[in-house]
Amino acid sequence: MQRIGLVGYGVGGRLFHAPFIAAAEGVQLAGVVARSESKRAQVAADYPGLPVFSTLGQMLGAGVDAVTITTPPQTRQDLVLEAIAAGVHVVADKPFAPNAAAARDLAEAAQHAGVLLNVYQNRRRDADILTLASVLASGDLGEIWRVHSVMDQDQANTLEVGSTGGLLRDIGSHLVDQMLWLLGPATHVYATLDWTDRFGETTDCGFVVTLTHATGTTSTVSASKLNHSTTRQLRAYGSEGTYTAFSSDVQAEALFAGRRPSEEPDTWGIEAEENWGVLSLSSGREKVPSAQGNYATFYTEFGQAIQGLAPEPVPAAEGIRTLKVLDAARQSAIENRVVELQPL
Repeated sequence: MQRIGLVGYGVGGRLFHAPFIAAAEGVQLAGVVARSESKRAQVAADYPGLPVFSTLGQMLGAGVDAVTITTPPQTRQDLVLEAIAAGVHVVADKPFAPNAAAARDLAEAAQHAGVLLNVYQNRRRDADILTLASVLASGDLGEIWRVHSVMDQDQANTLEVGSTGGLLRDIGSHLVDQMLWLLGPATHVYATLDWTDRFGETTDCGFVVTLTHATGTTSTVSASKLNHSTTRQLRAYGSEGTYTAFSSDVQAEALFAGRRPSEEPDTWGIEAEENWGVLSLSSGREKVPSAQGNYATFYTEFGQAIQGLAPEPVPAAEGIRTLKVLDAARQSAIENRVVELQPL
């Protein structure tokens, strides 16, 4: 049983990590680092008897096999390095570094220390993406021409500002990672960004990023947080037809409603039938049943990887690949041009 400590107990730590560590096989939640009294009280209410530490150093001294770093972006890099230096395996929330160059430094530190460093790209395990993956793998669409992904959230209060913030690094980390996972590496990037000064610092609050993949397929991802839109849409166009899905954020909605994956493992993370995607071919149209999404599988696989029993779920190299695209997207938007990606 691999003991995983959680560093940070904000919305991310409390809802998007702790319940899935607790629900995963072969791992256990060994403790939480939380400084404020309110957060410490929340941990005690959620997990009675679970150790709570004031610092990462205290947790490392108590003994853990791995830690998950889910603190704000500006603190994440130093904490990842502290954990690596202590010789423990690390899961870093996305984006796990401010840019690809800094991410390479973290990856090299982990390799030198002989520990695993993975990125929590949990949204590869969303029901809608897993369903789309099955449609693409089936070959029903023929040659895949292009894929479109939209994730608009009416959540202005959650926009992270500052030099390490912005929506591109936030939701963009997920959407770009999903496309690279589905369609393979990208060769060219073109992007436009929306900017706001509403929160005292100039911050990107919306984006459209178009990737040309090495296969020739094109993907476009977009998101916003300030436009009062709540939309999750996927479209895939191929030589033989189209797949379209308007989905809910089914796992997030369940978490905010107080439900937990350990309490409903058989039905967790499955889209309601009214949200199932539609496959349109020359033979007609049909609904495609939802795959089951469950972020807990990330931690199950990570625990197995620590023991050398399975591949790493999202190794640092894949996080670097995503950050290279995000760096190129920012450059593209500022310079208004297509940016060619150089090999890793």
